[in-house]
Amino acid sequence: MNRLITSWGAYDLTRFPEDPRDPLRAWSAADAYLLRHLAGETGDTGDTEEAAAKPVDLSGTVAVVGDRWGALTTALAGHAGHAPTLITDSFLAGEATRANVARAGFAPDAVRISTTGDAPPSRIDVLLVRVPKSLALLEDQLHRLAPALHAGTVVVGTGMVTEIHTSTLDLFERIIGPTRTSLARQKARLIFSTPDPERTAGPSPWPRDYVLDGDSGAGAGLTAVNHAGVFCAERLDIGTRFFLRHLPTGTGAAHIVDLGCGNGVLGTAATVADPRATVTFIDESYPAVTSAEATFRANGLDPARAEFVAGDALSAVPAGSVDLVLNNPPFHSHQATSGATAWRMFSGARAALRPGGELWVVGNRHLGYHVKLRKLFGNSQVVASDPKFVVLRAVKRDR
Repeated sequence: MNRLITSWGAYDLTRFPEDPRDPLRAWSAADAYLLRHLAGETGDTGDTEEAAAKPVDLSGTVAVVGDRWGALTTALAGHAGHAPTLITDSFLAGEATRANVARAGFAPDAVRISTTGDAPPSRIDVLLVRVPKSLALLEDQLHRLAPALHAGTVVVGTGMVTEIHTSTLDLFERIIGPTRTSLARQKARLIFSTPDPERTAGPSPWPRDYVLDGDSGAGAGLTAVNHAGVFCAERLDIGTRFFLRHLPTGTGAAHIVDLGCGNGVLGTAATVADPRATVTFIDESYPAVTSAEATFRANGLDPARAEFVAGDALSAVPAGSVDLVLNNPPFHSHQATSGATAWRMFSGARAALRPGGELWVVGNRHLGYHVKLRKLFGNSQVVASDPKFVVLRAVKRDR
């Protein structure tokens, strides 16, 4: 747990799921910079001379996009005129926000939490954007929110200097209106965009789809549908391609889980290969789960054979109910490298698998997943490898 100190108060914040051993902070200098600006502490307009400090009027409808762990939303919960609306692509971010708001002593209805797939507010008076890693996700959200803006809407983005590029500013400029940036503070920067009522950027170009080529193993010929923000949304990533070439087939698995499903091509390919199986697609990303469902349907499969879940790894899956888990775990938490997500996925897989059930994992060779699997399962077999990737198999055995 770590404390964010603002002019409105101090807030003890954690990521989700909470882990006292986690060294990663639940807020950044970019969050703190934006809160100081809202409170009128910086007077930073982006010009060469700083203007007099002036608080931002928060009495209207406030929308917060992409708040990673709820720092911005929690601080605003007791100080905006109305309950701020968090618009998030992340199940974990939503749960972190709920926990942090409760820890701060605010009632659950002090904030509203919606996903990137929900209908946006009809009118937004203050739009705050935590710049995401995915430029496509930013593009999609600005397109979706632009109709709710008016000439008087205050639009402020925030991010670390390394996260804000010319392409980032071009999106704000093209979709919202004239855009400028602030001075850099503690390696963070603000983005100021003025809505232009005459500007019509048109509909979002997302989702997109493509057909997997003949070099995609069990996935060859499948259609993949990708919503904005999904990893490698415009092409099949090389790790998944390698996994598809070595995907387990003919295992007789009755219940398969595509864990961290992304666009769902692994689970879809496994379902095509075994017509008797049912599959559960799980990801903490709402756009990923939506993409997986669209991919499954686009390939003519019976929706009754699949379940689509936005959640924290396998926490919602009954113990001993799964025959096969397919997993391509992420090893980044936003900009930070972390093995915590993979460990949680592997631990959850062991609990969810029945005796004799199998976990198949693809990962970069240097990540050493075989060590983690041996600790958890007592075994780990290399199914396939190349200079960059390895596919591993672990079997749940009675101990």
